[in-house]
Amino acid sequence: MTRTDPRGPQGDRLALLGVYLNDHLAGATFGTELARRLARSPVDAAAGETLKALSADIMADRAALLRIMKDLGIRARGYKAGAGWAAEKIGRLKNNRRLLSRSPLSPLLELEVLRLGVEGKAAGWRTLRELAEADDRLDAPRLDSLLKRAVHQVEILEDLRVQQAAKSFRTA
Repeated sequence: MTRTDPRGPQGDRLALLGVYLNDHLAGATFGTELARRLARSPVDAAAGETLKALSADIMADRAALLRIMKDLGIRARGYKAGAGWAAEKIGRLKNNRRLLSRSPLSPLLELEVLRLGVEGKAAGWRTLRELAEADDRLDAPRLDSLLKRAVHQVEILEDLRVQQAAKSFRTA
């Protein structure tokens, strides 16, 4: 027997959107922590400045997501954000054949993971942008701006990733 949401189709859609956005919040929390980590331990000064600016943008994007959730009346689930935070910390415990230092591959893998996360964030902004056509609680121009910033972040991360790949394998 299929269970239906007593709030009706509109309530069911909002509940599904709540799950979706809370999953994105977990990813945003993971991404924010990873971006901060990369900015704190850059391989060189030029990348460090770029990563600091990128980290600030990623933190602002997470705040924008929380604001959108509030505007939609969707409660942020702390356990999902906590899971994203914990996942980033656990991700540091990978076997890198070094006990007390970071592997030359660590920054490369972290840049790749962050790039994938930003691409997921862009997909989320695209989904919300599509929903904005029928929901005036969603600010379409703001979503366009967030999407444009995410696309730019992917480009920056790809440039850093290519540079880091050369460095990682040169020093491995």
